[in-house]
Amino acid sequence: MAGEPPSSLSYRTTGSTCLHPLSELLGIPLDQVLQPVTTPQLCRCMKAAMGNKPLMIVTQKITTLAFQVHDGLGRRAEDLSAEQHRLAVKVKPSFLEYLSYLLNFMSVIAGPCNNFKDYIAFIEGRHIHTKLLEVNWKQRGFHSLPEPSPTRAVKHKLCMTLVSLLLFLTLTKSFPVTCLVDDWFVHKANFLTRLCYLYIVMQASKPKYYFAWTLADAVNNAAGFGFSGVDKNGNFCWDLLSNLNIWKIETATSFKMYLENWNIQTATWLKRVCYERVPWYPTVLTFVLSALWHGVYPGYYFTFLTGILITVAARTVRNNYRCYFLSSRALKVVYDVVTWAVTQLAVSYTVAPFVMLAVEPTISLYK
Repeated sequence: MAGEPPSSLSYRTTGSTCLHPLSELLGIPLDQVLQPVTTPQLCRCMKAAMGNKPLMIVTQKITTLAFQVHDGLGRRAEDLSAEQHRLAVKVKPSFLEYLSYLLNFMSVIAGPCNNFKDYIAFIEGRHIHTKLLEVNWKQRGFHSLPEPSPTRAVKHKLCMTLVSLLLFLTLTKSFPVTCLVDDWFVHKANFLTRLCYLYIVMQASKPKYYFAWTLADAVNNAAGFGFSGVDKNGNFCWDLLSNLNIWKIETATSFKMYLENWNIQTATWLKRVCYERVPWYPTVLTFVLSALWHGVYPGYYFTFLTGILITVAARTVRNNYRCYFLSSRALKVVYDVVTWAVTQLAVSYTVAPFVMLAVEPTISLYK
């Protein structure tokens, strides 16, 4: 999730004043990082060098391949998890394979990140048959392997991108994020009104991500990449590279469920390169890595540091209280409704700094 700061959010911060002496001493404009008046120019420059979307995707792919080669050539098989063993690259890729994996036209602009072995299987034309061989087709009435077409999946995803784009263009004009920190709104609106508006504004900001990720998925599917196998009903699935599940996001009853269905490929990357490998504080370090990967805007760090607290709190509540609501269907429904509302509001509160990006509007919102 990345974006440019709204032009109307031009605030001065106390943080920049505090950092000014240190900036003078070091000769580094640390104070400007927390100064939203000049942050857009600085951050655009830094993003051009290290934080734009193509480079973010390439970073994911380089680190993914590095760990998979390390698993295949530098670790013992008994030390690997089942997934690490399946994805391990045991033959050093050629330079051409390496560049093709990093810079192929399907994912170089907007991703998503994928595994090297899946990509090579696609290039060699065997990824679909490999998935299909896992199913006993004779029991399903087929005499030979079928040839699944991505056409239906691509059409569906293109329709989703169109709807998402229209929603984004409509909703963001009707529900601007600037109202969240508008003086009149903050001081005159009651708490419940502000809470509801926060939820609506965050909902209005989602379609742009739905648009970008679904379009990227459709592009890969149109090229023939992204086949994941067959579901329990015998339907062909083209969701190997899908980055979100909109229904599960909007109906999530826990912070964990929400994160598992939002930016799926990035979440998977964070899990494989950080969460499963660090020896201590995996949750904290994973959120910190995510913030660093996204860029330099202060709002990113507010969001991901808050995410650590929300994650720990959600786990504690679920582990200690969920068991009391499983004795009857009615109690389970009540639990689901309450946890859905709490989850959606908690997510809205957590990601608001991500949308506003700057320091002062974030502090104003938190107050």
